[in-house]
Amino acid sequence: MAGALNPTLSDVLLVVDVQNDFCPGGSLAVPHGDEVVPVINRLAARFANIVVTQDWHPRGHGSFASSHPGRKPYDVVTLPYGEQILWPDHCVQGTSGAAFHQELEVPRAALVLRKGFRPEIDSYSAFFENDRKTPTGLTGYLRERGLRRVFIAGLAFDFCVAFSAVDAARQGFTALVIEDACRGIDVAGSLAAARRDFAAHGIACIAAGDIA
Repeated sequence: MAGALNPTLSDVLLVVDVQNDFCPGGSLAVPHGDEVVPVINRLAARFANIVVTQDWHPRGHGSFASSHPGRKPYDVVTLPYGEQILWPDHCVQGTSGAAFHQELEVPRAALVLRKGFRPEIDSYSAFFENDRKTPTGLTGYLRERGLRRVFIAGLAFDFCVAFSAVDAARQGFTALVIEDACRGIDVAGSLAAARRDFAAHGIACIAAGDIA
């Protein structure tokens, strides 16, 4: 398949949450998360259209275990919008942990989309909050610009990347996940669940080398 995919002006590279807290040494580190950076940098040179997402939580966010007395990270609780995994405090607005990895180079990015800034609701997807109803505005942005095919890279494969890919497909875009430009965390079988969701929604997993 190498060389089969040629980015066009109707394609967009969606770079998901390549932030310090999701890289080694961060408070919610994805194993080997920093390894995606050079791959994404190379990919970014091939796309005319790039969108970058940034997890951007206020202190005391409802998805933090520290906000729920007696709970610990990776416990699951029921919030008004459904089940929620509780996480260590991470990507707090204005902190170094919320900053992009210092070696990430995506100068063509036209949009930095911040998500998870509502105190009471988490946001994995680049398209919707975790209530699955509140939009981020990305769908309209892509449609307004005539972008139809979404190539997705970043962290973590089985959460924010997976949710973004599924929502992209649900919104009528062609979604492709660049697997070697992602790393996963695997909580309670989340990696296998992501792959099942991809299969159910016709989402292809490709390699960076497949992009000409």
